Amino acid sequence: MDREPEPGDGQKDREGHFPPPLPGRGFGDYPGVMLKVGDPAPTFSLLDQAGEVVNLSDFAGRKLLVYFYPAADTPGCTTQSCAVRDARQDLSSLGVDVVGISPDVPEDQLKFDEKFGLGFPLLADTDHAIAEAYDVWGEKMNYGKTYMGIIRSSFLIDEDGRIEQAWYKVSPKDTVPNAQKALAGG
Repeated sequence: MDREPEPGDGQKDREGHFPPPLPGRGFGDYPGVMLKVGDPAPTFSLLDQAGEVVNLSDFAGRKLLVYFYPAADTPGCTTQSCAVRDARQDLSSLGVDVVGISPDVPEDQLKFDEKFGLGFPLLADTDHAIAEAYDVWGEKMNYGKTYMGIIRSSFLIDEDGRIEQAWYKVSPKDTVPNAQKALAGG
């Protein structure tokens, strides 16, 4: 990169991090407000690990658990994704499909899927536009450095494409229990 990125321009800096958005500026069609129960789920059309396009509308008539994770094949993301894999049959019997979304490219998603036998769509949100629409792209800190990235979160979307439950800043181990509790009416 020949220049330093400007705040809000969506370009990574020399260290591979995104600058913070401009103050008061929302992202995409959504103003950066946390989604609430009853809100329409932001639509998506993303490539999965096989290079196939997956749309939110593909799941119309079924519930969908969407979980956002920071990076494929990292410890927390592996814990979260394997827990979803292990609960997938139970979720499916309740009429719930699952997709994971991260900023990884499809090739990295495929390696992650193959390594852990996940067996469900892992979607590549490489420009983080969908993460922004769900308000899960934000400022993070690691080892004293501030950067922009995925804030681990999950959403249960109902059969009509509305948010049934939203869990922001979840622990990797809580994605499945949260969904199971919501599906049980709790």
